[in-house]
Amino acid sequence: MSKERARKRAERLAVLEKEKAARARRVARRDRRRALARRLRPQRRGTGRLYRRGRAERAGIVVVPLAASAMIWFLVPDISLRIVLIALIILILPALVVVILGRR
Repeated sequence: MSKERARKRAERLAVLEKEKAARARRVARRDRRRALARRLRPQRRGTGRLYRRGRAERAGIVVVPLAASAMIWFLVPDISLRIVLIALIILILPALVVVILGRR
């Protein structure tokens, strides 16, 4: 009698182990599929203030003040006036961006 119970218990355990292995394979397959979907899905853009603007707008925000600073540096002979004008560009730039490109 005890041998038969031990055999039935061993069969039950074998069936449980098979089910556990099958479940582990399903979970692993699901995790691999989700990881692949995350890699293929396009990444979200940043959420900062500059990321709200398009690429051309961001380039303009950087290039225009640099070009103006270069023009000031080469065309204005007095060094103190150069520094004051470049500081003025730096101070006025945020207001110009809001006025010209909108607040968003």
